[in-house]
Amino acid sequence: MVTVGIILFVLLLALLILFFLRQFWTRRHLPPGPLALPFIGTLLANGIGLQEDVLLKHVKRYGNIYSMWLGPYLVVVLSGFKAVKEEMTKFSEEFSDRPDDPFLTALGKGKGIILSNGHTWKQQRHIGLTSLRKLGLGKKSIEHRIEDVAQSLVDVFRETNGEPFDPSFPVLNAVSNVICALSFGRQFAPDDENFQKLIQSLGIIVQFTGGFFHMVYDLFTPLMNYLPGPHKKALAATAFTLSFAKQEIQKHKESGSPHEPQDFIDYYLLEMEKNKNDPDSTYNEENLAQCIYDFFGAGTDTSFVSMKWALLLLASHPDIQEKVKKEIEDVFGFSRSISYQDRKNLPYTNAVIHEMQRFKYALLFGVPRQSKKDVKMRGYHIPKGTFIAPDMRSVLLDPEQWEKPKEFNPNHFLDKEGKFVEREEFLAFGTGLRACLGEQLARIEIFILLTSLLRAFSFQLPEGVKGFNEKPVVKITLPPQPYKICAIPHKS
Repeated sequence: MVTVGIILFVLLLALLILFFLRQFWTRRHLPPGPLALPFIGTLLANGIGLQEDVLLKHVKRYGNIYSMWLGPYLVVVLSGFKAVKEEMTKFSEEFSDRPDDPFLTALGKGKGIILSNGHTWKQQRHIGLTSLRKLGLGKKSIEHRIEDVAQSLVDVFRETNGEPFDPSFPVLNAVSNVICALSFGRQFAPDDENFQKLIQSLGIIVQFTGGFFHMVYDLFTPLMNYLPGPHKKALAATAFTLSFAKQEIQKHKESGSPHEPQDFIDYYLLEMEKNKNDPDSTYNEENLAQCIYDFFGAGTDTSFVSMKWALLLLASHPDIQEKVKKEIEDVFGFSRSISYQDRKNLPYTNAVIHEMQRFKYALLFGVPRQSKKDVKMRGYHIPKGTFIAPDMRSVLLDPEQWEKPKEFNPNHFLDKEGKFVEREEFLAFGTGLRACLGEQLARIEIFILLTSLLRAFSFQLPEGVKGFNEKPVVKITLPPQPYKICAIPHKS
């Protein structure tokens, strides 16, 4: 028995030596990175569970381009403004695919906008962009819908009578209703049971994606499909969200006027009709439902997190809040609503909103890309099929680009005369062919919601609270720790 044990030990040791020799040989042309272990890759080097610095922690040792292994998947991380901007511009087409990640594939099934590739992606992105443009992106029509949501949010805040409250529920309802207004042409009451189930489903998906069990699912996909666990809840939540979208599509088909489109579903159904005889068309109800799912997935939690941080930062920096409020009052008073175009007359307010999104970026990391072909990048060989992870958070915290990257400093977006400055380093919405489809919508939404709230209230920390915990809750998005604030109504 002892002899057999020794033989098995020697064989195991030999196999490990062969594995590491093979790894060193196959990685000799790859970017440097932490040592990968059999089967699990570099997961242990990244730490157990999600961490705020999960991508930044390796930069000091390996540089701004490094490689990791998530199980069998090679991931090349681009960190810092120069690496992200240069390589994602140079290889924009080559790095435009979404990865063959088993869980993401189960979520998207190759449909919609975010998780599709090739011809499907091009057609779905096209209808998404053209529909948003026709619905009035950047014009007054879309702003009226967001203004209605903003007014509802103001009314809910006013009901708190200046007492400490958690803004999470009303803010989440508001940002979700922006997507509902655009997709379905209507808002939902906060107490609508299906609407709340939709919001809960989206939260379940966000909680699961990018976490430990997401990685376990990817490593053991055939087995996990037969086992209970949080992956089942996430997939069920996806099914409910798609079902919700399909019910709205059916209502539009029964009672809508697609030739007088009022929302995204109307525009999509019209496009389906135009292309019904095209055998290569991907415009169908399955892709339509997935596009709506993508709008909610990409546009709800990110805006929610941005708004939660914005309110907390305003309450924690009363001097900055007062300067914003004074600028708004000096320029517009309280006589009329503020449109997104008015941001040009509110340079300090615009700078503060940008700095909030830079300083407390909503995402831990975005959906990665995948290399469509072999690529030579800065002397490294990037094989076809490699996952590419441009770390936007590292760009927004890059010490080579920002004067005080770890401080909340609106002067990052102001020149010496106090005029607003666009910064190419502000890549909060991504870059390249897969840049955020809803960037303009998100900008309008955050601007109108915040200016509407600041015209109605002053935000303060509750009495006796000296500060707040700046460490976020770490998941695929980075919301603040739970908190309460006071919305003090203006006497005017």
